[in-house]
Amino acid sequence: MLRSIIYSAIFILLSTSAYGWQWHGFVDGRCGLRLQDDDSGGNQRRAILNELRGQVDLSHSSDWAEWRLRSDFVADEAAGEHHLDLELGHGPIDLREANLLFFPHENIDIKIGRQILTWGTGDLLFINDMFPKDWQSFFVGRDEEYLKAPSDAVFLSFFPEGVSVDLVYVPKFNSDRYISGERISYWNPLLNRHAGRDDSVNIAERSRWFQENEISLRLYLDVNGYELALYVYDGYWKSPVGYDAASAEQTFPRLRVTGGSMRGDLLRGLFNIEVGYYDSLDDSQGRDPLVPNSEYRLLFGYEQEVVRNLSAAMQYYLEYMQDFDSYRKNEPQGSDQKDRARHVVTARLTKHALSQNLQLSLFAYWSPSDHDGYLRPALKYKMTDEMSLYLGANVFVGEEDHTFFGQFEDNSNLYLGARYSF
Repeated sequence: MLRSIIYSAIFILLSTSAYGWQWHGFVDGRCGLRLQDDDSGGNQRRAILNELRGQVDLSHSSDWAEWRLRSDFVADEAAGEHHLDLELGHGPIDLREANLLFFPHENIDIKIGRQILTWGTGDLLFINDMFPKDWQSFFVGRDEEYLKAPSDAVFLSFFPEGVSVDLVYVPKFNSDRYISGERISYWNPLLNRHAGRDDSVNIAERSRWFQENEISLRLYLDVNGYELALYVYDGYWKSPVGYDAASAEQTFPRLRVTGGSMRGDLLRGLFNIEVGYYDSLDDSQGRDPLVPNSEYRLLFGYEQEVVRNLSAAMQYYLEYMQDFDSYRKNEPQGSDQKDRARHVVTARLTKHALSQNLQLSLFAYWSPSDHDGYLRPALKYKMTDEMSLYLGANVFVGEEDHTFFGQFEDNSNLYLGARYSF
């Protein structure tokens, strides 16, 4: 039924192209292979990505509103799930945007429907951006834009004098498209081993409309060229990081985040600072070992052009557990215990050549506390205005099986692709 509705909508919009509708899109083919066998025991395939993806982007503008429909149509032989699920991005359709933006007042914008939302200052690190991410796409070689998963939301923007206010209401919780073993094996502490596509996961989904909802608020302003922002989020942890022993299900515990950021010029480049407090509302004292502890998060970043056509950026990121003594006291014996502080540093290098048609880039994560890391080398060559070629890799390293990047070591992969835009 849903598929028929979407197809019908696309047909209707295409038929009205003569009445001011704009449309464009692309066809993208990608394949990716693991660099080694996966020994997780979850029967993981060597092919981690083998897809043909087409996108159609339709939009229309008038004096009082803008309409947009953007959808991907996907055939992926390497997928573990083929049934249609618009929340998790499974199946032949990935509906990226379907929304209406209208302007009831000169100082008010309202966008309703499916949309891609983002804010904060981090480069592939997130503190106050509590909108859903697609970690599976990020780790298998899809374009970087697919890290951001869509939200079904109402987005209100107010522009009173001197300050701007964004308010986002999500009537039904939108989780991350989290790692579940479908393509990427991961460390499952309940099994005390790596889990893969053959390991079932019981998730207590939060799917009650207007009861299990989310609210995000941002206030931001410019002060002498520096962008300052305050953030509040009230909702849930975006991945199923909790556990209900009675039902034997992984859960999304309640979460409230408050934070702030600053961004502006420094020396010959740009700097950013962002902080956040993650209040784990279902375990405010840190005594429940089955619910994440509250924590403080901090991010510093700086970027600049080093020489012509070569830019560099670095970041420092910290997660600091609040009730560490309670965590250590109540953590079950034999479990993989976390450190109080998790440190991550990142570096991005981007080089352009051949009249900007060749882009070489490297993004690297390294955690000196976890002794693990993640490398994202990539090459993009623009053959023509319409045709681009891609080559890249996702390489994970780590000393321990249970750390964030180390758990994915057997999923290191090499991918290549081609995109035709129209």
